[in-house]
Amino acid sequence: MAFKSKFKLCALVGIAICVLSLLVHLLVADYSTGDFVSYKLHVDDFYSIGKIGQYRKLWRSVNSLEPLQPYANPRSTYAVPRKQNRFIYVKIYGGFDKIRSSICDVVAISRLLNATLVIPEIQESLRSKAVSFSYLYNEEQFIAALSNDVVVVKSLPNDLKEDRKKNKFPILSLRRSAAPSFYIREVLPKLKKAKVVGFVIADGGCLEPILPPSMAEYQRLRCRVAFHALQFRPEILALGNQIVERLRASGRPYLAYHPGLVRDKLAFHGCAELFQDIHTELIQHTRKQMIKRGLVHEKLSIDSVAHKRNGSCPLMPEEVGLLFRAMRYPPNTIIYLAGSEIFGGQRVLIPFRAMYANTVDRTSVCSEKELSHILGPESPLPSVQSKSAPVKSEKQLIEEWKKAGPRPRPLPPPPSRPFYQHEKEGWYGWVAEADKEPESSPIDLRMQAHRLIWDALDYYVSVEADAFFPGFHNDGSGWPDFSSLVMGHRLYQMASGLTYRPDRKNLVGLFKTIRDHLYHPKRNWTELARGHLNRSLGIDGLILEARTSKPTSFLSHPLPECSCRASKPADIPKPVKGSKGEILYGGEDLCPDWMLRGLSMVLTKSESSKEEGVEENEPPEEYSYAEGQLDSDEKSKTDASRSNEEDEAMDPDD
Repeated sequence: MAFKSKFKLCALVGIAICVLSLLVHLLVADYSTGDFVSYKLHVDDFYSIGKIGQYRKLWRSVNSLEPLQPYANPRSTYAVPRKQNRFIYVKIYGGFDKIRSSICDVVAISRLLNATLVIPEIQESLRSKAVSFSYLYNEEQFIAALSNDVVVVKSLPNDLKEDRKKNKFPILSLRRSAAPSFYIREVLPKLKKAKVVGFVIADGGCLEPILPPSMAEYQRLRCRVAFHALQFRPEILALGNQIVERLRASGRPYLAYHPGLVRDKLAFHGCAELFQDIHTELIQHTRKQMIKRGLVHEKLSIDSVAHKRNGSCPLMPEEVGLLFRAMRYPPNTIIYLAGSEIFGGQRVLIPFRAMYANTVDRTSVCSEKELSHILGPESPLPSVQSKSAPVKSEKQLIEEWKKAGPRPRPLPPPPSRPFYQHEKEGWYGWVAEADKEPESSPIDLRMQAHRLIWDALDYYVSVEADAFFPGFHNDGSGWPDFSSLVMGHRLYQMASGLTYRPDRKNLVGLFKTIRDHLYHPKRNWTELARGHLNRSLGIDGLILEARTSKPTSFLSHPLPECSCRASKPADIPKPVKGSKGEILYGGEDLCPDWMLRGLSMVLTKSESSKEEGVEENEPPEEYSYAEGQLDSDEKSKTDASRSNEEDEAMDPDD
């Protein structure tokens, strides 16, 4: 009996241990899940955030930039344009960022030349097929929003269409960042003579970023185009809003991160040694083609490490993850990965995802059905079938056997490894064997057009993010880039939002000091990195960024022309000027009374919400630009009708 009771006791203890082990495993699995919608705050031991209030400090707005408000309305009497019989039609080549920047410049040029603008035609590359303007943007919104600035039509009149097909009109290939005097001196006479002029733009913006102070209204026109007229078509906006709602479904903010790993930019700066194997060969191949086209004036093989130390190469995702840890972002922070192209694929993201498991992109937030819906109906592509060798008849085989030569014959070589179809498709199928890139297949051309949609979707989600971090912005090439456009849009829309402006040269120097112990840096290194990133959020980082970004792209730093200050006149800082005399910070106009009244109502409502127990760190309601736009537009129309002289002065004919 004693033996049986001991046996029962051991069995009960064993069952209890098994149940306890199962509960522990379930608990660990629940806390380690990578779900991006419903997750629990998990605090690791190394980067403990302590109180929840300290976590909220990561997402607070920048107090020093709160007085800056978006205000792109005309400051003076602004004559309403009259419909002209002179037309400008444009064909724009390039990616999403070049297309967006070029459209803003073309509208300003149309206003300068007092010409009617035909909706631009856009094309991702010279080899891809053209897509319509409505593929990305809302045509009706574009025309209506610019009705007080430029006359925009959907197409040329029928008689002029036929003449265009017969190439009767001059077509000009515009160079990048041309001065306004070029258009007055070279383009306007041709426009007066032919009544129609065509533009071809392939290098991004076609109007210089910094205009004289007398042309400040043209700078504000650029802002109205970029931030109000260029709205994405409804399907893209709807899916973008769904993504933002899903990322915030747990009640927590999210951070958008754009790595900036684009093949052309990496090849331009010679950053091949940052990658391995066939990826390095592809960068070198692209760089060789750029040298032949005259885009690169350096040698083919250069020291990528030296270029990275100079800040000419991107921050790798692993380094960005370490910076986020230094900033004390918890490991389950929701991070949205933007960018239609991430060169190197998922392999370069492995260290970053290991540090932040809640890293998602559009493919993990949306279903395939939702992503295919915004593409619209597409015609089926012809199936690509590999051609097999023709089957030989028995008679042909016998004839070949007789002509095969003397006997005994050696044994045939063993069969080689078969090459599958997926090994022949894409760049990895030719870069190691051929010097010339093959012609793009129909599926490649379609994917290039899709890339415009994905960039538009990521652009919207990045602008609406609670924080944004660029991996490779303002690279020095002079071309507009995705991250800089996002940063400029966020600066205009809500200047006090969290937008990091890292100095890559400074950060690379910091990483060099901890090269042997990246994942266990000393406390003073963490404080240095955190201090640099915190300063980049405020005025110091804004001015430092403006010195390099504004001379290459006005939309990346639309201050002070497109903003105003909601503060007392005595609180307006003295203007900070750049090397060419351009104002980088300060000197903004005071916000008009109707805007101050609206802001005071928002602040009053926010204070009452706090008294009712609303969280202190909840963002205030955003101010609606449309309300003030109506008042200003009506006033502009009235002033324009009273002053015909200024309306006439706009006409370059006089």
